[in-house]
Amino acid sequence: MAFDCVRKSVNNRRMSDAGEFVDAALQREASWERAEDRGSDGLQFYGSTVGAVRGTVRDALRRHRELDHDAVLALSSELWSLPIFERRLAAIVVLQSKLDLLRVTDLTRLEGFLRQASRRELVDPLALDVVGPLIDRLGPRDADRAVVVLDRWAADGDHWLSRAALLSPLRPLRTVVAIGMALCAARGQPPHRVGTGVLQTSLVKQWHGSLRRWQWPGRN
Repeated sequence: MAFDCVRKSVNNRRMSDAGEFVDAALQREASWERAEDRGSDGLQFYGSTVGAVRGTVRDALRRHRELDHDAVLALSSELWSLPIFERRLAAIVVLQSKLDLLRVTDLTRLEGFLRQASRRELVDPLALDVVGPLIDRLGPRDADRAVVVLDRWAADGDHWLSRAALLSPLRPLRTVVAIGMALCAARGQPPHRVGTGVLQTSLVKQWHGSLRRWQWPGRN
């Protein structure tokens, strides 16, 4: 049940060992029944489960512990390069797993992924689990650069890019709220007091200001 297009080289280049491992494992987990249930919007589907995708990436990264920043970006781009849903989801999981290696300059590549994602199942994890946490761990100078990028995404006419700009701050903000609630509990303060201190970080203020300016495209 292999896809012949994947067996061949990508862009006339041989796939990396890690890329071949991921793709072969996803094809072994393929199911035509699940693939047919997914519908079609220009993407092909192996029909692998999300659990299989995550497990495959976990195994691949254990086998290739030597992957540095450039290798991680190369692997994610290689997986993304073919319009196959499970490969693109695997690319996102690779980035999620190697967040500590990502830099503010990588937002350019992530923007390209978002423009090509074309469905929530790819856009939302990219925004919530990669872009947001990446920005959350940046220093003040790089965080300022990232906020400018998010503002540009929000004003862009691309629906999926605007959606990512709206979603990306949510997970870090939920983490801050959870920490604030825990501190309130430790101090014997009611939960509604959260936000009077913990949330008043400069980055959250910047995100809040940006969120108020962002216009939602009006589509689901």
